[in-house]
Amino acid sequence: MTDAINRCSASETAACCCVDVGTVMDNTDCTAAYNRTFANRSEAEAMLTSLTAKAREVESDPCAIDSTFTETPEGVVLDCSFTFSCQAETLIFQLGLR
Repeated sequence: MTDAINRCSASETAACCCVDVGTVMDNTDCTAAYNRTFANRSEAEAMLTSLTAKAREVESDPCAIDSTFTETPEGVVLDCSFTFSCQAETLIFQLGLR
């Protein structure tokens, strides 16, 4: 995280130590990724349904959702990505998962 901060050329103001939002959110990262192993496929599908509903609540334009289910000895791995139309939506989605 420190590297990301160091790469920014933010100009802070003396009054409040604020930075321009454009130095933090430049619309280059509009995809949120999710990866988790579940005991079975129905649990993984239920999580994908829940994540999809959350993404639909945030999107202004349709969010592109790509997902795969992989059977492993440990269970079913859900890999999915949510590509929003702007980085702000991605951030709102990610914060909503916490």
